[in-house]
This record gives sequence, C-alpha cells and structure tokens, in this order.
Amino acid sequence: MSGFGRSMTSYAMPLAALVMAVAVRAGGLSADEGSLGVRILVGALSSAIMFTTIFVVLDHAEAVARRVGEPYGTLVLTFAVTAIEVSIIVSMMLHGENNPTLARESVFSTVMIASTGVVGTCLALGGWRHRKQAIVRQGTSAYLAVLIALTIMTLILPTYTQATGPGTFSAAQLGFVSVLSVLLYASFVFAQTVRHREDFVEGQAHGVSLRTAPHESVFAGALLLLIGLIGIVMLAEQVAASVEDTLVAYQVTQADSIVGAMIAGLVLMPEAISAVRASLNNELQRGLNVAMGSACATIGLTIPAVAAASLLTGRGLTLGLPATDTVLLILALFICNVSFSTERTTFLTGAVHIVVFLTYIFLIFVP
Repeated sequence: MSGFGRSMTSYAMPLAALVMAVAVRAGGLSADEGSLGVRILVGALSSAIMFTTIFVVLDHAEAVARRVGEPYGTLVLTFAVTAIEVSIIVSMMLHGENNPTLARESVFSTVMIASTGVVGTCLALGGWRHRKQAIVRQGTSAYLAVLIALTIMTLILPTYTQATGPGTFSAAQLGFVSVLSVLLYASFVFAQTVRHREDFVEGQAHGVSLRTAPHESVFAGALLLLIGLIGIVMLAEQVAASVEDTLVAYQVTQADSIVGAMIAGLVLMPEAISAVRASLNNELQRGLNVAMGSACATIGLTIPAVAAASLLTGRGLTLGLPATDTVLLILALFICNVSFSTERTTFLTGAVHIVVFLTYIFLIFVP
C-alpha cells in the first residue's frame, strides 16, 4: 500500500469503527435484536471493521510510543491492548448465558502467547540475526516477579481456596485479590516510569527512526487512538454475540479455550509484530518490554475489570486453571526465569520458549 493509501486508512478506520458502532445502536441492530440474517450481516461487517481497526489503532499506539520514548511508549501499547481485550471479554461475558471461564481462558492464553510465543520468537529471530543479544536484567526480573505473583494469585490460588467451590473466589476474596492486583501493577508502573526508569531502557533503543510520517503529531496519533478504542469497545458486543452464536450453532467443543486463544492472539498480534521488529533491530529489551508488559497488564488490569463486571452483574467467574494448564503456566514462568537469569540471550533460548508455546497450542485441540 502506498504512503497516501496507508495514511488515509489510518485516519478512516477509527472513524469508521465509531460511526458503525453508533449506527448499529441507533438503528436497533444490537446483538440480540433484529432478524437472524440481519444480525449475521451486521455481525460480519462489524467484525471486519473492528479487526481492521485493531491493527490501525495499535499502529497509532506504536507511533505515539515512538514519539514519547521508552518506557512510556511501551505503556501506551500495553494500555491500548488491554483496553481492547477487556472490552471483548466483558462483552462476551455479558452476552447470552453465563460464561464463567472465558476470562480465565483469555488471560491464560495472553500470558502463554506473550511469555512463550512472542518472547520465544523475539529471542530466536534476534539471536539468529545478531548471535547474542543483551538485556537489562533488572528490568526483565521486575517484569517476571510481578507476572509470577499475579498469575499465581489469580489463576492458581482459586483452585485451593475453601470459601467456595474449586476454581472460584468468594465475593470478598475476588474483591481483595482484584485490589491487590491493581495496586501491584500500579507500583510496577511507578517503578518503570519514575523510580527505576533506567532498568527498562537499553542504550540502543534511542535514535531509532520513527514509523510515523513527519507531519503526524503526538496529539493527532493519540486522538485517532482514542477514537478507534471507543469504536472497538462499542463494536465488541456485536462481534462477541456473533462469535458465540456461531460456536453454539456448530456445537464446538473446548469453545472457551479456542475463543480465549483467539481473543488473545488477535489483540496481541500487532503488538507481537512490534516486539519481533524491535528484536530484529537489536532492540531486544524493547521487544521484551512489549511482550512481558502485555502479560503483566492483562493480569493486573483485565482480571480486576472482569471481576468488577462479575460482582456488579452477579454472573459467576471461574479463575482457577485445570491441572494441565497449571503445569504449562508454571513451566512457562520457570523457563522465563532461566532465560532472563543472564544478561545475554541466544537463538537456543528462544527455541525453548517456542517448544513450550507449541505444546500449549497442541493441547488446546488435543487436551
């Protein structure tokens, strides 16, 4: 696509998503209204616009990230991805019958894809091109410490609590863990941006050429980012209804696992491309910031958001992972700990992560 065409798309899609969302609601064509044929047509069109807008919005987020510099730029990407994921998960939770495990599957998938798939690809491709790459050990260790604490508290601990059934928290426990998750993530953001900013920035990250056009300001990129996010959030309900209706119609087994992986993969794909590109440019720390930041933000912000939706609507929420997924999660965290224990990584380090990622994908379809 030419530069002019790409520029037009970057401006048009956020506006198109917002206009489509408003038109759907104003025209009485929301998820549960209208004839089946009309709902399918509107759902397909909404999906196409929303999916395209996700890539455009995250491209604007990356552009703003490049302008403001690290580590603030990584936070822009992270918050954009998290906002999209939360909107889709909550919309699917509230559509139709209660779906208590969807949030768990989506969050688990995000952590697995980010910590094994994206990190593994960054390490493998970066190591293949540059042989060895340096990382800032203090920064990656901070990411990993927060990720371990949050994942065990929210995805493993519910299986062993006694106040309610297996895999669930009581209302008091859910509120308590949600508050702790937000506070821990906020503390991490403070450390990343203020207190220990130098631990998350590598020397070669500076002076990299910007992907944005010279005339595009931070304000314009941020405005388009905000418009696109609003449109995506408003369209998420329509798209969520279409996906769930399709799965029910075809009686798909392991539906929650598949949908969770689909949501995570969709929202992480543009960010994963950004992380891999950074690794190939020998900016491995920036790539790891993007990948691990997504995993941390997903746990620290998505879980509290869906917990609030569960408490307000009275819909059940199952967070505890089954035994197989628990083993995979612990394995992924352990591998990350080993990989980040030194200040240099190689192709072999990435290959180990990719093996765990492929195992996770295989077990979705062959549990």
